[in-house]
Amino acid sequence: MTGQISKTKNSTALTIITLLIAVQCYAQAQTKVQAIDSLMSTVTQNGQFNGAVLVAEHGSVIYKKGFGYANMELKVPNQPDTKFRLGSITKQFTATLILKLAEQGKLKLDGKVSDYLPQYSKTNGSRITIHELLTHSSGIPNYTDFPNFFRERARDPVLPDEFTKVFADSALRFEPGTKFSYSNSGYFLLGVIIEKVTGKPYDQVLRENIFAPLGMKNSGYDHSRDLLANRAAGYEKDVSQYVNADYVDMSIPYSAGALYSTVEDLYLWDQALYTDTPLSEASKQIMFAPQIPAMGRSYGYGWFVGKSAEGKSSDSITTISHGGRVNGFNSLIFRIPQDKPLVVLLHNGGVAPLEVICQAITGILYGKPYTLPKKSVAEAVLAATLERGSVSGLQLFRDLTGKQADSYSVREDEMNAAGYRLLQMGKTKEAIVIFKLNVGAFPESSNVYDSLGEAYMANGDRDLAITNYEMSVKLNPNNVNGIDRLKRLRNQ
Repeated sequence: MTGQISKTKNSTALTIITLLIAVQCYAQAQTKVQAIDSLMSTVTQNGQFNGAVLVAEHGSVIYKKGFGYANMELKVPNQPDTKFRLGSITKQFTATLILKLAEQGKLKLDGKVSDYLPQYSKTNGSRITIHELLTHSSGIPNYTDFPNFFRERARDPVLPDEFTKVFADSALRFEPGTKFSYSNSGYFLLGVIIEKVTGKPYDQVLRENIFAPLGMKNSGYDHSRDLLANRAAGYEKDVSQYVNADYVDMSIPYSAGALYSTVEDLYLWDQALYTDTPLSEASKQIMFAPQIPAMGRSYGYGWFVGKSAEGKSSDSITTISHGGRVNGFNSLIFRIPQDKPLVVLLHNGGVAPLEVICQAITGILYGKPYTLPKKSVAEAVLAATLERGSVSGLQLFRDLTGKQADSYSVREDEMNAAGYRLLQMGKTKEAIVIFKLNVGAFPESSNVYDSLGEAYMANGDRDLAITNYEMSVKLNPNNVNGIDRLKRLRNQ
């Protein structure tokens, strides 16, 4: 009897300890959820997020929620099942299809473009491999960087084969395989190759090989003509107010950026990548392997791979991630294979500080300190300029970047947008002040000199316009717009 009583006592004690651990883990999880919710509420109130978020820990969803509106005119709220355009997150799905075709022996990663697209420029196609397209090391110029591209070409539907002619004969920026240069052109070509090898449309191959097998019922190719329940509209933030995003026909981003999905479906995608369902283990090792240095990290096949900080601590962890951007939408999927956390941020309010928000969420998950995204200097300075003039705006800029630098940050794209807002309103001299501040903040950027040159040109200051366009082209010899403007100005 004594032995039985002892066993019973031990069992009871073990049960109590197990319950205490479970309660403690639950309390910690709830604390994290509350912290994430508080963070997301704050960035939404600050006008820095309008979309949906999902956070998983150890493979299980701990938080998912929508913020702001899927349709601002009709006040339709964003939800976890709202469908957002993904932009360049599309590239990881294109890469997966290519690897799947390689598994099936239908193409080779070291095969040349001309092996699969005989009609493509022999000059370039015979030099570039599938691997180089996948890793952005082909040297093919990025078609979205072409002068006036969005203004002149983005609205009209095109056939994939026809569109490749836009960049097929362009001079390569460097010898294939020697450098990284992000190129939508390369991933567009991969989509055309997928169609040629399979004999099926790209979106059909996606459905059959990824979305249907994984149960991703709310994901697909975003054909504008299709009626999609819970589809988010795209908006841009014109510094301080939202406007409807410019229309882009989705045949333009195609296999480089035309997909839509939800945070819930991207969670299914994340979980599947820990199995052999979409790809074999050998193919996944290739996809996630750092292939070529890229912007402080490395690029694999459709993913950035590298170290990321845990919050604002000095500790870092290996991550696999990719962002996306297409008119009106900004997205981020962020994976940490070691412990299986996942952060998905889908935003339909233009450009947003998604990486800063993600870093803060990562800090919460790992119990490390984190910082909130800083408020916009550009938004505050534009408001002051419109209300009280350039002198007031200039004084506020100095204050916010000096005494209040802990709370405010200068972003090049936001300052540029503020300058163009003033330019469009006919306030050319005020726009010049904003553009000059941007040049001072980002003196190594070709784009800021290009914008200042445009403002001087609008103001009739030919010599100053030439000076700034020359600086822009010096910093970026591939700035075709700057080269064209210089020719015109010099011939006046």
